[in-house]
Amino acid sequence: MKNLLYLGLILFIFASCDKVEHPYPPSINLDTTIYPGNWSEYESTVWPTFSANTNTNRNVLIEDFTGHKCIYCPAAGALAEDLEHANEGRVFVAAIHTGPTGIGSFQEIHAPDYLHDFTNQQGLAIGTYFGTTISGSAFVGNPFGAISRFPMNGQNTIEPQAWENSVNSLISANDLKVNIQAKLNYYDQTKGFYLHTEVEKIGTISNDLAQVVYLMEDSIVKPQLFPSPIGDSLNYVHYNVQRNCIDGNAFGRTLTDTYLKDGKYYLNYSYKIPAQYNPANMHLLVYVLDKVTNEIYQVIRVEIE
Repeated sequence: MKNLLYLGLILFIFASCDKVEHPYPPSINLDTTIYPGNWSEYESTVWPTFSANTNTNRNVLIEDFTGHKCIYCPAAGALAEDLEHANEGRVFVAAIHTGPTGIGSFQEIHAPDYLHDFTNQQGLAIGTYFGTTISGSAFVGNPFGAISRFPMNGQNTIEPQAWENSVNSLISANDLKVNIQAKLNYYDQTKGFYLHTEVEKIGTISNDLAQVVYLMEDSIVKPQLFPSPIGDSLNYVHYNVQRNCIDGNAFGRTLTDTYLKDGKYYLNYSYKIPAQYNPANMHLLVYVLDKVTNEIYQVIRVEIE
Protein backbone atom coordinates (compact mmCIF):
# COMPACT_ATOMS: atom_id res chain seq x y z
CA MET A 1 0.00 0.00 0.00
CA LYS A 2 2.86 2.34 0.96
CA ASN A 3 4.57 1.63 -2.38
CA LEU A 4 1.39 2.52 -4.23
CA LEU A 5 1.23 5.86 -2.38
CA TYR A 6 4.84 6.61 -3.33
CA LEU A 7 4.13 5.70 -6.95
CA GLY A 8 1.06 7.97 -7.01
CA LEU A 9 3.10 10.85 -5.57
CA ILE A 10 5.82 10.40 -8.19
CA LEU A 11 3.28 10.32 -11.00
CA PHE A 12 1.63 13.48 -9.64
CA ILE A 13 4.98 15.31 -9.54
CA PHE A 14 5.85 14.32 -13.10
CA ALA A 15 2.40 15.27 -14.35
CA SER A 16 2.65 18.64 -12.62
CA CYS A 17 6.09 19.34 -14.11
CA ASP A 18 4.85 18.41 -17.56
CA LYS A 19 1.93 20.86 -17.39
CA VAL A 20 2.44 23.95 -19.57
CA GLU A 21 1.60 27.10 -17.65
CA HIS A 22 0.09 29.91 -19.71
CA PRO A 23 3.01 32.34 -19.98
CA TYR A 24 1.04 35.54 -19.33
CA PRO A 25 -2.17 36.63 -17.61
CA PRO A 26 -5.37 35.74 -19.45
CA SER A 27 -6.76 38.11 -22.06
CA ILE A 28 -10.15 38.69 -23.59
CA ASN A 29 -11.17 35.40 -25.23
CA LEU A 30 -9.02 34.72 -28.27
CA ASP A 31 -10.37 33.22 -31.49
CA THR A 32 -8.58 29.88 -31.44
CA THR A 33 -9.78 29.02 -34.97
CA ILE A 34 -7.27 31.46 -36.46
CA TYR A 35 -4.43 29.07 -35.69
CA PRO A 36 -4.34 26.35 -38.40
CA GLY A 37 -3.48 23.61 -35.96
CA ASN A 38 -4.10 22.45 -32.41
CA TRP A 39 -4.59 25.39 -30.05
CA SER A 40 -2.73 23.66 -27.23
CA GLU A 41 0.28 23.56 -29.56
CA TYR A 42 0.05 27.33 -30.02
CA GLU A 43 -0.08 27.92 -26.27
CA SER A 44 2.78 25.56 -25.50
CA THR A 45 5.23 26.15 -28.36
CA VAL A 46 4.20 29.18 -30.47
CA TRP A 47 3.12 31.69 -27.84
CA PRO A 48 6.00 34.21 -27.72
CA THR A 49 8.09 35.44 -24.83
CA PHE A 50 9.74 38.84 -24.48
CA SER A 51 13.30 39.71 -23.61
CA ALA A 52 14.19 42.91 -21.75
CA ASN A 53 13.06 46.03 -23.60
CA THR A 54 16.16 48.18 -24.18
CA ASN A 55 14.36 50.96 -26.07
CA THR A 56 15.08 54.47 -24.79
CA ASN A 57 13.13 56.54 -27.33
CA ARG A 58 9.66 58.00 -27.08
CA ASN A 59 7.88 57.75 -30.43
CA VAL A 60 5.24 60.16 -31.70
CA LEU A 61 1.83 59.55 -33.28
CA ILE A 62 0.37 62.08 -35.72
CA GLU A 63 -3.39 61.64 -36.00
CA ASP A 64 -4.45 63.49 -39.13
CA PHE A 65 -8.20 64.20 -39.07
CA THR A 66 -9.03 64.35 -42.74
CA GLY A 67 -11.64 63.87 -45.46
CA HIS A 68 -11.60 62.94 -49.14
CA LYS A 69 -13.63 66.04 -50.06
CA CYS A 70 -11.59 68.45 -47.92
CA ILE A 71 -9.59 70.61 -50.34
CA TYR A 72 -6.90 71.60 -47.80
CA CYS A 73 -6.44 68.11 -46.38
CA PRO A 74 -3.94 66.87 -49.01
CA ALA A 75 -1.44 69.52 -47.91
CA ALA A 76 -1.85 68.46 -44.28
CA GLY A 77 -1.42 64.81 -45.28
CA ALA A 78 1.78 65.63 -47.18
CA LEU A 79 3.11 67.47 -44.12
CA ALA A 80 2.39 64.48 -41.89
CA GLU A 81 4.12 62.16 -44.35
CA ASP A 82 7.17 64.47 -44.52
CA LEU A 83 7.43 64.52 -40.72
CA GLU A 84 7.22 60.73 -40.65
CA HIS A 85 9.99 60.37 -43.23
CA ALA A 86 12.17 62.97 -41.50
CA ASN A 87 11.91 61.03 -38.23
CA GLU A 88 11.95 57.47 -39.54
CA GLY A 89 11.09 54.93 -36.87
CA ARG A 90 10.14 57.64 -34.37
CA VAL A 91 7.06 59.25 -35.94
CA PHE A 92 4.01 57.40 -37.26
CA VAL A 93 0.89 58.70 -39.01
CA ALA A 94 -2.75 57.67 -38.79
CA ALA A 95 -5.05 59.40 -41.28
CA ILE A 96 -8.47 59.26 -39.63
CA HIS A 97 -11.39 60.24 -41.83
CA THR A 98 -13.57 62.14 -39.39
CA GLY A 99 -14.84 65.59 -38.66
CA PRO A 100 -15.57 67.17 -35.28
CA THR A 101 -19.10 65.75 -35.37
CA GLY A 102 -18.16 62.45 -37.02
CA ILE A 103 -19.22 62.24 -40.65
CA GLY A 104 -19.41 65.70 -42.21
CA SER A 105 -19.56 66.88 -45.79
CA PHE A 106 -15.82 66.19 -46.20
CA GLN A 107 -16.21 62.50 -45.29
CA GLU A 108 -19.49 61.71 -47.06
CA ILE A 109 -19.62 59.41 -50.06
CA HIS A 110 -20.97 61.08 -53.17
CA ALA A 111 -21.59 59.85 -56.72
CA PRO A 112 -20.08 59.53 -59.19
CA ASP A 113 -16.48 59.62 -57.93
CA TYR A 114 -16.46 59.71 -54.12
CA LEU A 115 -17.94 56.30 -53.46
CA HIS A 116 -15.24 54.83 -51.21
CA ASP A 117 -16.11 54.98 -47.51
CA PHE A 118 -12.96 55.77 -45.53
CA THR A 119 -14.79 56.07 -42.22
CA ASN A 120 -15.15 53.55 -39.41
CA GLN A 121 -17.01 53.61 -36.11
CA GLN A 122 -13.95 53.97 -33.92
CA GLY A 123 -12.40 56.74 -36.03
CA LEU A 124 -15.67 58.67 -35.97
CA ALA A 125 -15.92 58.19 -32.20
CA ILE A 126 -12.44 59.66 -31.77
CA GLY A 127 -13.31 62.64 -33.96
CA THR A 128 -16.57 63.24 -32.11
CA TYR A 129 -14.84 62.97 -28.74
CA PHE A 130 -12.26 65.62 -29.56
CA GLY A 131 -14.67 67.71 -31.59
CA THR A 132 -17.77 67.89 -29.43
CA THR A 133 -17.39 65.92 -26.19
CA ILE A 134 -14.45 67.93 -24.88
CA SER A 135 -15.74 71.34 -23.88
CA GLY A 136 -13.99 74.20 -25.68
CA SER A 137 -12.14 71.95 -28.10
CA ALA A 138 -10.26 73.71 -30.89
CA PHE A 139 -11.15 70.92 -33.33
CA VAL A 140 -13.90 72.58 -35.33
CA GLY A 141 -13.10 71.42 -38.87
CA ASN A 142 -10.68 69.69 -41.22
CA PRO A 143 -7.78 69.55 -41.61
CA PHE A 144 -6.83 69.22 -37.96
CA GLY A 145 -4.88 66.73 -35.92
CA ALA A 146 -3.17 65.59 -32.77
CA ILE A 147 0.51 65.08 -32.01
CA SER A 148 0.48 62.22 -29.51
CA ARG A 149 -2.49 64.19 -28.12
CA PHE A 150 0.09 66.18 -26.18
CA PRO A 151 -1.72 69.12 -24.54
CA MET A 152 -0.79 72.44 -26.14
CA ASN A 153 -2.41 75.43 -24.42
CA GLY A 154 -4.95 73.07 -22.94
CA GLN A 155 -5.75 71.44 -26.30
CA ASN A 156 -5.12 67.85 -27.40
CA THR A 157 -5.73 68.77 -31.05
CA ILE A 158 -3.98 71.47 -33.07
CA GLU A 159 -3.89 72.96 -36.56
CA PRO A 160 -1.43 71.56 -39.16
CA GLN A 161 0.80 74.64 -39.03
CA ALA A 162 1.70 73.69 -35.44
CA TRP A 163 2.41 70.02 -36.13
CA GLU A 164 6.11 70.33 -36.99
CA ASN A 165 7.01 72.32 -33.87
CA SER A 166 5.06 69.91 -31.69
CA VAL A 167 6.72 66.85 -33.24
CA ASN A 168 10.18 68.37 -32.91
CA SER A 169 9.51 69.31 -29.30
CA LEU A 170 8.43 65.80 -28.32
CA ILE A 171 11.31 64.16 -30.20
CA SER A 172 13.82 66.53 -28.59
CA ALA A 173 12.47 66.10 -25.05
CA ASN A 174 12.34 62.31 -25.50
CA ASP A 175 10.43 61.90 -22.24
CA LEU A 176 9.91 58.13 -22.21
CA LYS A 177 7.22 57.12 -19.72
CA VAL A 178 6.02 53.85 -21.26
CA ASN A 179 7.70 51.12 -23.27
CA ILE A 180 5.84 48.72 -25.57
CA GLN A 181 6.91 45.48 -27.20
CA ALA A 182 4.78 43.43 -29.56
CA LYS A 183 4.97 40.16 -31.43
CA LEU A 184 2.52 39.09 -34.13
CA ASN A 185 1.80 35.70 -35.65
CA TYR A 186 -0.09 35.87 -38.94
CA TYR A 187 -1.66 32.88 -40.73
CA ASP A 188 -2.48 33.26 -44.38
CA GLN A 189 -4.72 30.17 -44.30
CA THR A 190 -7.22 31.95 -42.08
CA LYS A 191 -6.19 35.54 -42.86
CA GLY A 192 -5.94 36.10 -39.14
CA PHE A 193 -3.33 36.94 -36.54
CA TYR A 194 -2.55 36.92 -32.87
CA LEU A 195 -0.98 40.04 -31.41
CA HIS A 196 0.89 39.77 -28.12
CA THR A 197 2.01 42.95 -26.36
CA GLU A 198 4.05 43.88 -23.32
CA VAL A 199 3.66 47.29 -21.65
CA GLU A 200 6.10 48.61 -19.08
CA LYS A 201 5.83 51.84 -17.12
CA ILE A 202 9.14 53.68 -17.13
CA GLY A 203 8.17 56.85 -15.29
CA THR A 204 5.81 57.57 -12.42
CA ILE A 205 2.26 57.72 -13.77
CA SER A 206 -0.64 58.13 -11.39
CA ASN A 207 -3.51 57.95 -13.91
CA ASP A 208 -4.95 54.83 -15.50
CA LEU A 209 -3.52 53.81 -18.86
CA ALA A 210 -5.13 52.09 -21.83
CA GLN A 211 -3.79 50.36 -24.94
CA VAL A 212 -5.26 50.95 -28.39
CA VAL A 213 -4.49 49.04 -31.61
CA TYR A 214 -5.21 50.63 -35.01
CA LEU A 215 -5.55 48.53 -38.15
CA MET A 216 -3.82 50.61 -40.83
CA GLU A 217 -3.86 50.44 -44.63
CA ASP A 218 -0.50 51.49 -46.05
CA SER A 219 -1.89 53.09 -49.21
CA ILE A 220 -4.93 53.11 -51.48
CA VAL A 221 -5.65 54.99 -54.71
CA LYS A 222 -8.99 56.79 -54.54
CA PRO A 223 -10.30 60.25 -55.50
CA GLN A 224 -9.43 63.32 -53.44
CA LEU A 225 -10.67 66.87 -53.83
CA PHE A 226 -8.06 69.63 -54.24
CA PRO A 227 -8.34 73.41 -54.43
CA SER A 228 -9.00 74.93 -57.83
CA PRO A 229 -7.72 74.59 -60.49
CA ILE A 230 -6.92 70.93 -59.72
CA GLY A 231 -10.32 70.00 -58.35
CA ASP A 232 -10.96 66.27 -58.47
CA SER A 233 -7.82 64.13 -58.37
CA LEU A 234 -9.15 60.68 -59.26
CA ASN A 235 -5.86 58.82 -58.76
CA TYR A 236 -4.76 60.29 -55.46
CA VAL A 237 -2.74 58.03 -53.15
CA HIS A 238 -4.11 58.01 -49.61
CA TYR A 239 -1.41 56.91 -47.16
CA ASN A 240 -1.65 55.46 -43.65
CA VAL A 241 -5.43 55.12 -43.58
CA GLN A 242 -6.82 54.15 -40.18
CA ARG A 243 -9.37 51.37 -40.81
CA ASN A 244 -10.51 50.43 -37.30
CA CYS A 245 -9.44 49.46 -33.81
CA ILE A 246 -8.99 45.70 -33.85
CA ASP A 247 -10.90 45.12 -30.60
CA GLY A 248 -13.62 47.61 -31.52
CA ASN A 249 -12.63 49.97 -28.72
CA ALA A 250 -11.71 53.50 -29.84
CA PHE A 251 -10.23 54.34 -26.45
CA GLY A 252 -8.54 51.08 -25.74
CA ARG A 253 -8.32 48.39 -23.12
CA THR A 254 -7.52 49.69 -19.66
CA LEU A 255 -4.35 48.27 -18.10
CA THR A 256 -5.44 46.52 -14.92
CA ASP A 257 -4.01 43.94 -12.54
CA THR A 258 -5.70 41.32 -14.73
CA TYR A 259 -2.90 41.85 -17.25
CA LEU A 260 -0.09 42.39 -14.73
CA LYS A 261 2.81 40.00 -14.25
CA ASP A 262 6.20 40.83 -12.71
CA GLY A 263 5.54 44.55 -12.97
CA LYS A 264 4.60 44.51 -16.67
CA TYR A 265 1.29 44.33 -18.50
CA TYR A 266 0.55 41.67 -21.10
CA LEU A 267 -2.36 42.07 -23.50
CA ASN A 268 -3.27 39.65 -26.28
CA TYR A 269 -5.53 39.99 -29.30
CA SER A 270 -6.90 37.84 -32.11
CA TYR A 271 -8.17 39.34 -35.35
CA LYS A 272 -9.25 38.27 -38.82
CA ILE A 273 -8.47 40.77 -41.56
CA PRO A 274 -11.60 41.73 -43.53
CA ALA A 275 -11.80 40.25 -47.03
CA GLN A 276 -11.48 43.62 -48.79
CA TYR A 277 -7.99 44.24 -47.40
CA ASN A 278 -4.62 42.89 -48.52
CA PRO A 279 -2.52 41.90 -45.48
CA ALA A 280 0.65 42.81 -47.38
CA ASN A 281 -0.66 46.39 -47.53
CA MET A 282 -1.55 46.59 -43.84
CA HIS A 283 0.16 47.27 -40.52
CA LEU A 284 -0.79 47.97 -36.91
CA LEU A 285 -0.16 50.97 -34.70
CA VAL A 286 -0.11 50.06 -31.03
CA TYR A 287 -0.19 52.87 -28.51
CA VAL A 288 -0.70 53.53 -24.81
CA LEU A 289 -2.58 56.60 -23.60
CA ASP A 290 -3.34 58.37 -20.34
CA LYS A 291 -7.05 57.95 -19.67
CA VAL A 292 -7.29 61.29 -17.87
CA THR A 293 -5.15 63.64 -19.98
CA ASN A 294 -5.59 61.71 -23.30
CA GLU A 295 -1.84 62.00 -23.96
CA ILE A 296 -0.29 59.13 -25.92
CA TYR A 297 2.90 58.13 -24.12
CA GLN A 298 4.22 55.63 -26.65
CA VAL A 299 3.40 54.17 -30.06
CA ILE A 300 5.00 51.40 -32.11
CA ARG A 301 4.39 50.03 -35.59
CA VAL A 302 3.86 46.29 -36.07
CA GLU A 303 4.02 44.68 -39.52
CA ILE A 304 1.48 42.00 -40.38
CA GLU A 305 3.42 40.23 -43.12
